[in-house]
Amino acid sequence: MFPGQGAYLPGGLARLAEDEPLVADTLRTLDAAAVRLGRGAPSRLLLDERAPALEELARDAPADLHVALFAAEMALFRLLTERHRLRPDVLLGHSFGELVALTAAGAFRLTDGLALVAARDEAFAACPPEPGGMLALELSAARTEALLAGLAEWEVMLAADNGPRQCVVSGPSAALERVRGKAEAVGVRSTPLHVPYAFHHRLLAAVAGEFARRADALPTAPVGRLLHSAILGRRITDGDAVGELVAAHLVRPTRFTDAVRLLHAEGVELFVECGPRGVLSGLVAATLPGVRTLAPLRRRLGGPELAAELRGLTGTTPPPAPSPLPSSPPPPPPPPAAAAPIVPDRGEVVAVLRELYATALGYPPEVLTADADLEADLGVDSIKQTELFAQAVARFGRSLPTEGSRLTSYTTLDALAGLLPTLPSASGART
Repeated sequence: MFPGQGAYLPGGLARLAEDEPLVADTLRTLDAAAVRLGRGAPSRLLLDERAPALEELARDAPADLHVALFAAEMALFRLLTERHRLRPDVLLGHSFGELVALTAAGAFRLTDGLALVAARDEAFAACPPEPGGMLALELSAARTEALLAGLAEWEVMLAADNGPRQCVVSGPSAALERVRGKAEAVGVRSTPLHVPYAFHHRLLAAVAGEFARRADALPTAPVGRLLHSAILGRRITDGDAVGELVAAHLVRPTRFTDAVRLLHAEGVELFVECGPRGVLSGLVAATLPGVRTLAPLRRRLGGPELAAELRGLTGTTPPPAPSPLPSSPPPPPPPPAAAAPIVPDRGEVVAVLRELYATALGYPPEVLTADADLEADLGVDSIKQTELFAQAVARFGRSLPTEGSRLTSYTTLDALAGLLPTLPSASGART
């Protein structure tokens, strides 16, 4: 599965690139291609944990975000299929992820797939659409469409059917705000998404036409892997279908729930998320309780950790990664730091964080599992994350990092529990 706009983690490939030459090689190739296209190199976002957070990129540099999404997903796909020899039965993309899935299926070469992403941004620049937005609602698609009809909000459209209790609507900002207010008045939770336009909406018809025209200039090939489109609701088997998907990509809804149920009915038993975080895996689990899912990049990990996660799937151990080229000797270790307060083991820290976050957010504690994504799964924004973690840090006698906004790089309670012991001691804290 290839996720969409929310699948970005600053420095998400840093450790993998150190261990796996294939990842580093993919990023070098895409860096060069991005520069030729007038874009920033994606590696600067994917190899540096201090890179801008998702909401900052979505607001200030969406083209850079899109290049980074494509690069992260394709690097992981190559690692899973070429290095770890996973053989997917079928590929499935979600929204923007459908363009990545087309590339992974062989419809576009790697650098042409990046050019396809750039063509999409160029189409927006050539045909600026009316400002708009998107709103996630904790409702099924059927109930959402009934709500919109009952409110007579004809400018707002269903954009994505994500699961039995989650969908996304899009439309002009004023109409969305009315829907948000009325939905919350009847107890329906809503979350505005960090996007500047009404994606999957007829407002983008002119952009879609321009995108299709630019995409036609790129070379394509017959798809080499089975690919199911959640936008078209069918398989992609030839060049005509590729063109149809590109044209429909911005104006038709993503029917992810239907696609997941169909693939499961046809025998798919394991859904692997090919991108950072674990948004799609959570949606699949909500749609098909008990089905197996795997999101290997839910957190930052290195090559050996990824191999350990995949070993149970393949039953084999991949050959050792080729040694990287020699580099300069590592710098000498820093002098030992002053003694810091002792922090309990990781499990105890997770338990404390769960209690603290559940109380502050009003969630049942069982919802706050160790690997639940705080932003994607629970809707906790970056400001609230920093505020809550500051309380936990104080409880354990530590100090926040100077760049508090970077806490959004640690997306789960387990990741935060791993971070906490590395923080410096607060002045005057007792050991």
